[in-house]
Amino acid sequence: MSDARHVSLELPFETRTWKLENGLVVTLMPRPELHQTYAMFATRYGSIDRAFRTDGKVHEMPDGIAHFLEHKMFEDPEMDVFARFAAHGASVDAYTTFDHTAYYFSGTGEIAKHVGTLLDFVQSIHLTDENVEKEKGIIAQEIHMVNDHPDRRGYMELLKAMYHEHPVRIDIAGTVESVQAITKEQLLLCYHTFYHPSNMVLVIAGGFDADEIARVIEENQAKKSFGKPPAIERLYAEEPSAPARSRHWVHFPVQQPRLLMGWKEANGASGSNLIEQDTAMTILLDALFGPTSAFYQSLLDDGLIDKGFSAGYQLANTFGYTLVGGNTPHPDVLAERIQSHLAHVREHGIDETAFERARKKIMGRVLMSLDQNAFLVRNWVTYFVRGAEAFAFADVIAVLQTMTLERANARLREHLRDDNMVVSAVVPS
Repeated sequence: MSDARHVSLELPFETRTWKLENGLVVTLMPRPELHQTYAMFATRYGSIDRAFRTDGKVHEMPDGIAHFLEHKMFEDPEMDVFARFAAHGASVDAYTTFDHTAYYFSGTGEIAKHVGTLLDFVQSIHLTDENVEKEKGIIAQEIHMVNDHPDRRGYMELLKAMYHEHPVRIDIAGTVESVQAITKEQLLLCYHTFYHPSNMVLVIAGGFDADEIARVIEENQAKKSFGKPPAIERLYAEEPSAPARSRHWVHFPVQQPRLLMGWKEANGASGSNLIEQDTAMTILLDALFGPTSAFYQSLLDDGLIDKGFSAGYQLANTFGYTLVGGNTPHPDVLAERIQSHLAHVREHGIDETAFERARKKIMGRVLMSLDQNAFLVRNWVTYFVRGAEAFAFADVIAVLQTMTLERANARLREHLRDDNMVVSAVVPS
């Protein structure tokens, strides 16, 4: 299969990216034809950044501190952050992942005002011993709720079986015990280390005037002083390439078992390598396990899965894995079918028709998503914090246009092997 099918595609919007004097990277994607605007202010700081070195000193933090800090950013004695956005027709929220924390709003008017509010509340912090202690109880309740959810429990148990040392095996919120150990001083240290503008990115897409918003951002930042950017060395224990265990059964009060199978990447990836590898796996998994695949239909016909069965891939700078699974009455039988299917495809290769169907399907999905501001912003932020600092959606489209069957087969044999596989299930207790 040649790359002759490649056709240059002009995206339906412009992208402006520049770096301010304080190190903050800003990307604007003005879409005058759209009413809604979506903005995200994110830092390269997630739950796995629990150990780091600055100024020659090593700091080890309790699990869950990045998520805890996200909660506390909304505490401001001068204003109710949620009410401030809502008063002008916008909504605001935040999330913490393994490798970044993001604060975002969506709205249809007064965008300049919302951008200023977003920058101001994230670039200030108000901590007291009392409000830190109060938050511990709130987060403990959240942890209990998450631990009681069988899907989340199954996912985290699989990661614990997959990883020996890497902190991706630890829930983003931490544990009740680790949260209780968090101090105000630790939160302040992490904030001043990781929330410096040089470690952050602001991305906005939607119906706004780009010149006006650029001016608002630059004036807002020029009024603030942040000091010298800290030199951060993130510390991770050496992680063996093989999984910690190959099989892990968890007993839980569920009516139907849930199977999850995982394949561990030997290494993470960064920048353009990450984009290529991520895109290749998205096509590959759809061809192998997607709802239009013959294998998916055979499992459905045999009553081994329901329509919640799915496959996904996660890749970051220091870790990566594939997950496949869903509810099933017979987890052992389903695991054997999946293993046999992969063994057959590794030997004979992916069906070319299935590969092309998957490639075109993912291409269509990406092109349709270009009209969704949230998709644009979230994907841009995710790729940027993982090293693709010159990222453009044209990069993803180019990979989709030029991806070959040979590359997909090579990726299959590199990654979906028996020796890096974990079989895990949540079964009735």
